Amino acid sequence: MIPDPDDWTMLLPAENPNLMCHNDLAPWNLIMGDRWVFIDWDGAGPSTRLWDLAYAAQSFGMLFDGQPAEEAAWRLRAVVDGYGADHALRKALPAAMAQRTAAMFNLLRSSYETGFQPWADMYVNGHGEHWHAAAQYVVRNQEAWEQALVQQ
Repeated sequence: MIPDPDDWTMLLPAENPNLMCHNDLAPWNLIMGDRWVFIDWDGAGPSTRLWDLAYAAQSFGMLFDGQPAEEAAWRLRAVVDGYGADHALRKALPAAMAQRTAAMFNLLRSSYETGFQPWADMYVNGHGEHWHAAAQYVVRNQEAWEQALVQQ
């Protein structure tokens, strides 16, 4: 039986979920050794390939404020090439990364405003500032991401 997306409470819901995803694929949730293992599955649930990849590509590509955009674009391209994304996914990814990083910041900020834990504490312990800057950086360099991902 396929789970009904409406039965899940997702912190950062994707529009029209059609796949079960990790929803937090990032270097800080990857243990590397003889085997590579993703941890921190508490956010797993219905999503889309695009929404999950947007976060993974942004975080593994280290698209964070202070990174030279040209180098970050190269890393982004390497992540997306390794993933094997088709043209349609590559074309949609830069806008999705902008939406996903903004959604992360908005989750942290609204959690702080309402006292929703653990996100409220994370907001004041540097995560809010980090994700605010990351969201601005991703938007500011969106053209560089588009060029890196659709070049042949």
